[in-house]
This record gives sequence, structure tokens and C-alpha cells, in this order.
Amino acid sequence: MKDNNPKRSILEIAAFAIVGLIGIACWRFLNSIEYLLFPDRKKRLIMLIDLDKCIGCNVCSVACKSENGVALGQYRTQVLEAEEGVYPSVQRLFLPVMCNHCEEAPCLKACENKAIIKRSDGLVFIDKEKCKGLQLCIPACPYGAIYFNQDADPSADVRDYPSRAVGRSDKCDLCMGRIDVGLEPACSDTCPTDARVFGDMRDGNDPIRKKIHEEKLTGLLPGKGTGPQVYYRGGNRDLFKDTIVNPHN
Repeated sequence: MKDNNPKRSILEIAAFAIVGLIGIACWRFLNSIEYLLFPDRKKRLIMLIDLDKCIGCNVCSVACKSENGVALGQYRTQVLEAEEGVYPSVQRLFLPVMCNHCEEAPCLKACENKAIIKRSDGLVFIDKEKCKGLQLCIPACPYGAIYFNQDADPSADVRDYPSRAVGRSDKCDLCMGRIDVGLEPACSDTCPTDARVFGDMRDGNDPIRKKIHEEKLTGLLPGKGTGPQVYYRGGNRDLFKDTIVNPHN
């Protein structure tokens, strides 16, 4: 016999709703403790750059060059500048750029010597011992993030830096030596306005991850299909679309 008791129907609906809410809460809790239990396996390094906070001070570029001994005239990271508006309503905008440590890194695929390596945490770096200076990676990068070091006579204080390997390609490696000992990259560590923030996309409690998901933030040139792991917020990226691809000029 069919039960038409409305009170029972309401109770059943309420029970299903409670079970659903408990399930969601359990999933979020497990996601958090899984990161704590398996920190190395779960890491996916990312950076968020807030263009509304960037003041164009170039402290990030200077810190990077100091930390990594980058050659004069070259950059692992730099800040592009552009003007918007008509006098007297003109403003100057800034766009920090660097290697995007892409999910589908085109530079890695282009390197015939397998000198470009992607770590389990997503960091992409160039092995200077394997690099033969073919420079195939440079045009492969749609962001212009790789340069070729031709400085054959660096000063003694920077001669042993990996970036100074003569006749080799070089780029940002997120200050690999720093993050491997628990520090953050020099650029984000020194930014006076917190325009650059370093984080972990697989940490359910990371506020940067939450902001990226909530605001649906993306990286540069999303149409290229590279899956950049440097995300941007605010600003006007369209002003820089012609300079992103060749920032070293």
C-alpha cells in the first residue's frame, strides 16, 4: 500500500540533506588532512600576481638578479610597463612576467637533449649539464621567458651561479635552492606590497588556491593551452599582449 504520509516524506528529504552535508564536510576534511599526511606528493607550486597591488618598484627583479646572479641585460623575471588613458587622465600599469612553470611546458617538448625537467611539484628547470645551447626552447616558449647566456667573462662573485653557465639557456626556476630548504622565491619574499604570493594549488587550506578558484583566475595567454601556473588578478593584461611574447627586447 502506498504511504502518503507527508510528515514521513519531509523527514526523508531532511535525512538525505543532512547526509549530503555530512558527506561534503567529510570530503573537505579528508582533502585537508591528506595534504598534511602526504605533503611531498600533494604539492603543486604556483604563484599569484595581483596587478592591482603592483607598484612597478622592480624590487622583485633586483632580488631575483641578486639571488641568482643573473647576467647584466638579462632577466629571469622583470616588470613590463604601459600607459593607459589620455592626458590628463593617464595611469601607468605594470605586469610582472616570469617562467610560468606550465603544466604542458612547450619548452620541455622542444628540447632535444632532455635538459628541461619538470619536477613532481610542477617546477620546471634547465639542467645546465645536459643543455647543449641549441636554443630550441627559446622560440618554443610563448611567454619569452627563456634567454641565452652569452656572457663569457662573469665577475668572480657570480661565476659559479647556475644562471652563468656560458652558452646555455636560462630562466626562472622559482629559486629552486630556496624552496627546497623551506623558503619562498626571492621575488615574492621581497615584494613590499604582497603583489606576488607563492602557494600550493594542492593544499586545500592555501588561501591563494581558494582565491584562484573563487575568482576563476587564469594565467597569461590561456589560449596557448600551456596550463600556466602563474596566475594573475586585476589590472589590464590586454595592454601588454604585444610585449609578453618578447619581454627581453
